Amino acid sequence: MSTMAEIVHQYGAAYRKKFSDRLLPSHRRTLRDMAQCRTAAFGGHVYHCATCEETHYQYHSCQNRHCPQCQHNAGQQWLDKQQASLLPVPYFMVTFTLPGTLRDVARRNQQAVYNLLFRASAAALQELAWDPRFVGGQIGLVGVLHTWGRNLSYHPHVHYLVPAGGLSADGRQWLTARHNFLVPVKALSRLFRAKFRAGLQKAPLTSTLAADTWTSEWVVHCQPVGRGQAALKYLATYIFRVAIGNRRIIRVASGKVTFRYRASDTGQFRICTLTAEEFLRRFLQHVLPKGFVKVRYYGLFSPARLHQLAVIRLWLDTSEPQAPTTDGANSVADPANSERGVLCPTCGQLMQLLLTFRPRSRCPP
Repeated sequence: MSTMAEIVHQYGAAYRKKFSDRLLPSHRRTLRDMAQCRTAAFGGHVYHCATCEETHYQYHSCQNRHCPQCQHNAGQQWLDKQQASLLPVPYFMVTFTLPGTLRDVARRNQQAVYNLLFRASAAALQELAWDPRFVGGQIGLVGVLHTWGRNLSYHPHVHYLVPAGGLSADGRQWLTARHNFLVPVKALSRLFRAKFRAGLQKAPLTSTLAADTWTSEWVVHCQPVGRGQAALKYLATYIFRVAIGNRRIIRVASGKVTFRYRASDTGQFRICTLTAEEFLRRFLQHVLPKGFVKVRYYGLFSPARLHQLAVIRLWLDTSEPQAPTTDGANSVADPANSERGVLCPTCGQLMQLLLTFRPRSRCPP
């Protein structure tokens, strides 16, 4: 099976050389980290087995959030924490998608546009929810940014997980939303569009946009998702999964990369072959700016108001929900973190640490 590391090893240097004047620092760092992930460049440990005399080198991961090899366990940890804070009510998934006419602007101004996408969508949803015709109170939102389509196309949108109800203005009552209805989607779409336009004009980033950007209907989708557990699992995959994982890469040969993806319209797997240069371009457009926060919490779920959730939970149910236990079957454990230590890959016995070596000094990205 081919891997992203293999692709970067073979074609990354040529890509960096050709586009050196246009590569963002975050792109250069991602290419470098992925090429050196789990190699001596990041340091590691040397272990020895006294039973079979095996010597084992264990190199450190790069820990870059866009590296397919470095996101194994973080998703389950986040999921456990979020499931423990779920309210005992139905939930909705609300998705806001930027129209195609805005994607070039978003790609060139990711920090500004992604922040605005969060602000405008969260503000629009909360504003409509306050209307007494709908919820009539303060709702909670967990938002996750997602930028890629299944074939690595650029498709920025944000998902929100929202409980079906809110806290009254006086803070003394939980207001339940209507069955299978949170807020009117068409009104939400237009309010989101207006808030986004106002924010973009302040940037200012509107001079090159097509005229119909502000007259066409923007895609906003809202659907009930049960008690929220399944939706959280769905969101977790986008938080801790990169644009493409190693398992989807079929072949790397003759300057081309072949990978599979599931078509959104039919659900069937399809095969896509791109030049290595185009493949790297598509992958790198989903690398987020340094320090950008892709998971955000609003309303009742904002850090400043988390104390209210305990009170609301008492109103709605009784007991504090417990975080689900996991047996590790769906995660890849790092043997270096095992309570038993590192086991010999040959005979399975406990190995002894012989040496720890530091990462090589690195130049700025």
